[in-house]
Amino acid sequence: MSGDVRFTVTRTLSKDQQARRERLIDSARDLALEGGYPAVTMHDVADRAGVARATVYRYFATKDHLLTEVAATWAHRVTDDIDALAVGDTPLERLTALLERIVHVAAEEPTLTSAIIQAVTSDDSSVDDARTVLFLFLRDRLSTAIGDPVPERDDVEIVLGHILLSALISLASLRQPVEEVATMVRTAGRLVLAGAFAAPAPS
Repeated sequence: MSGDVRFTVTRTLSKDQQARRERLIDSARDLALEGGYPAVTMHDVADRAGVARATVYRYFATKDHLLTEVAATWAHRVTDDIDALAVGDTPLERLTALLERIVHVAAEEPTLTSAIIQAVTSDDSSVDDARTVLFLFLRDRLSTAIGDPVPERDDVEIVLGHILLSALISLASLRQPVEEVATMVRTAGRLVLAGAFAAPAPS
């Protein structure tokens, strides 16, 4: 996927509409960086982006929907150069390098991380589609990092996705030190891959 992919807007957008939508996402991200989840309101996002308040709702159903799209943009930015990030000679080395990169970037922007985690884990139904696309994108990034064939690959990707989400929650909500979280993802990645390669092939 490229960095300018559309997530939950299914209609074709004009160049101006796409630019307006991206400006709204950027404005929400800036507000989240400044004050976390409470600082992001549809009212303030519209004002900062320089659009009518009703315009925000043409693209995003709710605040959590908008912040989930912020999370998607963040995920693309953090993992954009996968070849430079997922370095190493083995699947575990490459996977660990990517997971640690995500953890450290998230730790550098705690208010933003907290805001997007709160939105992504919301029970708001308007988040469902954007969250699914976001999780599938992250699964793809993890799979690309691993590279080599892995038994039960789909299951491995799903488990690793849950590990990554847990790591971000540990940083954003539980305020665990970044090095503890980095150690956790290294250990979890090693155990998951070791288990996958050790498991007997399905009959």
